[in-house]
This record gives sequence, C-alpha cells and structure tokens, in this order.
Amino acid sequence: MSAASHTLRSRRAFLRQAGGGFGALALAALSRPAASRAATHFAPRATSVIWCFIDGGPSHIDLFDPKPQLAKLAGEPLPASFVRPVTAMGVTANTPLLASSRQFKQHGQSGLWISDWLPELATCADELAILRSCTADGLNHVRSVLQMNTGSLQAGRPSLGAWALYGLGSACDNLPGFVVMADQPSDPPGSYHNWTSGPLPGTSQGTRFRAGRTPIVHLAPPPGVSRAQQRAELDFIRELDTRYRHGREDDERLEAHIASYELAFRMQAAAPEAIDIEGEAQETRDLYGIDDHETAINGRNCLRARRLVERGVRFVQLYFGAGSKWDAHKALDANHSRYCRESDRPIAGLLKDLKRRGLLDTTLVIWGGEFGRTPMSESGNGRDHNPYGFTMWMAGGGVRGGMTYGATDDVGLYAVENKVHVRDLHATILHLLGLDHTRLTYAHHGREERLTDVAGTVIHDIIH
Repeated sequence: MSAASHTLRSRRAFLRQAGGGFGALALAALSRPAASRAATHFAPRATSVIWCFIDGGPSHIDLFDPKPQLAKLAGEPLPASFVRPVTAMGVTANTPLLASSRQFKQHGQSGLWISDWLPELATCADELAILRSCTADGLNHVRSVLQMNTGSLQAGRPSLGAWALYGLGSACDNLPGFVVMADQPSDPPGSYHNWTSGPLPGTSQGTRFRAGRTPIVHLAPPPGVSRAQQRAELDFIRELDTRYRHGREDDERLEAHIASYELAFRMQAAAPEAIDIEGEAQETRDLYGIDDHETAINGRNCLRARRLVERGVRFVQLYFGAGSKWDAHKALDANHSRYCRESDRPIAGLLKDLKRRGLLDTTLVIWGGEFGRTPMSESGNGRDHNPYGFTMWMAGGGVRGGMTYGATDDVGLYAVENKVHVRDLHATILHLLGLDHTRLTYAHHGREERLTDVAGTVIHDIIH
C-alpha cells in the first residue's frame, strides 16, 4: 500500500470515528465552522456553553428540592387532590409515596438547599441558579433526551449546540466548535441525533470524542508520511471535490465534506495539545479528582471541557452516566450514591477552575437531564420518570447565582410556580449567548425553522 493510500484510509477512519459513525454525511461533524457570521442580536453574556447532561433522569427531590411533606406522607398513596399522572412504567400512579433518605442543608451565603449527595457542589452554592420548575413532554428516554437536546420529540431536528454554532460561528480554526464527550463507551439514548445539525449546514454538527485517555483516534499521521505529503494529498482531494461541486453550489453537505478534511488536518497539530491534561498541575488534577478511580473519567472530561472553551470551542456537552445510567426504577439510593460520587467532585472542580481563571463570567454551565423522578415509589425503593416537574441549574455566563426559581408542589410531582418548559430553557440559553431565539431561523422546506418552534420565553429573572 502506498503512503498516500495509507494516509487517506487513516484520515477517513478518523473522520468516521469523530463523526459518531454516522456515515458519509457525518463527515460534516468535523467541518471547519465559518468564522463568526455577524454581530449577535444583542450583547452576549456568555461566549461558550458547557452542559453537564445527567443521563437517565436525576431525582430532584433527593438532590435540590427538599419536600418535608413527602416525608410525612411516606407510605401513603398520592393524595386524592392530585391528578394521577401518566407514568412511563404505568405502575406508579397509585403506589405509595417514597420519602427521600437524604439530609438537606442550606449552603453558601444564599442558603441554597442541597442534599448530602453533593457535598462538593454545595461549596459552589452561591454560583448556582436552581430551576425547580422544569417541565418536558416526553415519558421515555429516547424522546425526552432528544427534546432536551433539540426541542423536539422526533429525531432529525438540529441540536441546541448546532443552533448555537450556526448562530455564532466558530471562535477557533483548528478545533470543532461543538464537542460531545461521555463517561461511558455507550451513547445517550438517540445517539448522534442529539448532536446532529439536521437541515442546518453540516459545519454546525457536534463531534463525538471518546471517553478515556485517547478521546480522538486516528489523530496522528501514519508513520513515514510527512505533513507536506498530507497537504499535497488534501489539495488534490479538494481539487477533485471542487470540480464536482461545480453546478452544485447549493449543496452545503458537499462544502461541509470538503471542509471536514481541512479541519482534520489542522486538528493533527492543535487537538493533541488541547486534550492533553498531563501537564496540568497536581493541584488542578486534585480539584477535578483525576487521580481517584471513581472520578477519573468525569474529571478528565470536565478538565478537557475547560481546556476546549479556553481555546474557543463554543459548545461542549458532557454526558454523565451515558446510556441512562441514572435511571433508578429500583434501588435509587445505591444508583444515585454511585453516580453522585462519580460526578460531584468533577463538576464542582469545573466551576471552581473556571471561576479562578476568569472564565466563568463568559462560560454558561448547565446541569440537568431529560426529566426528574416521581415521589411515588417503584419496586419499593425506586422512582419512575417525571417530566411534570424537575430541577436543573445554571451557573456563570450572565446567570444570577445563589438563587432558586420556580417550585413544585408539596411532594415534588408537578411544577406549580414559574414553570420552565424545555423551550423556555433553550430560549434563555440562546439569549445568554446574545441570540434572539425568534430571529435565529433557517429556511427549510418553505418554512423558517427555529429551535423553539412557535413557543419559548426567556427567563429574565435568573439573568443579572
């Protein structure tokens, strides 16, 4: 095999891996995003986003939303005054209420209530805006994760990260503008549909990095192939692709395909340094818990997220418990104890590291999954899916810290005050990035498409 053929095969393998195995069109995942397209709609508070996605549905009533009344009613059925919800498993609408086993305390000068499952995050209480009244429309994981990422229960819609990159453009030439990392080899429910660009230009699609010490495979050039040889090969491929593009100028997929090879070439020089954390100080490694086996993977991912936004990456999504590992239909205490231990220190470390480096003011950090969990028990010691009222939080990036917004009812089943639908959440995130969700549109099949469809209200009360 010639050196040139070896190089091409390696490059294609690299592109397929980074694009999540989505076939030829996914090569757009590594496309070179256009430089910032234009001024934002208004002054942005944040220039980048890190979303800590808690995959599977964390229990808000065991983490951020204490319910003394639930403890009093434990073992009894849901009071007759409550509308019986439709639940995913269909068995919990009439099962006994389950009290939380956790101890809640107030933390920080703000006195935010956080459970003893998150002792490290509790030290960051004054940075958090806790949204206790979130709502969504899906009952199962696939549709609900899709909605939280794309605004739709159906696959194929552009993701929030893709919309952000499409609206803002890239701030760096040699790294993807939208990166996805997870703590498990498995993908979240819906896989690449959660970071797809849909009908948007392929340059805005997310790029999947693997967990572990080598998040990008096939990154190094083949032995014996010089950079000049690689450059000559890419120039030849570009020439062929450009000829083919003649008469097909409206096909943005082809343009993205061409750009993907260019970005892959530049990444060979820039990406190793961006993801290499071995030169970080021991104090930083301790902050993220990198040398502790329980927190090592999440710690590495969180530290890499900081390094990526530091270098201009617009949107980083970190999946914790990828593959719905937080889905505690039974043995909730054992399940959440494990995954809180694995994520608490890395996420708190991320917030502290961003703040001390002066990055938290311009980096919006989000915590939350696709839904919460019911106050009614399942299998005696678990909880079912609850999209009717659950908790998420934001920090940095123009958000008022040390506050709670909204409320659920006395047992934590339904949001009853200042409801925050997924579309409101998306509208607020785009607003913090300087983008008006009603004006960030893309013409598709004769309709001006937008992330929030025909709804969405910015939550101005959490913005300072």
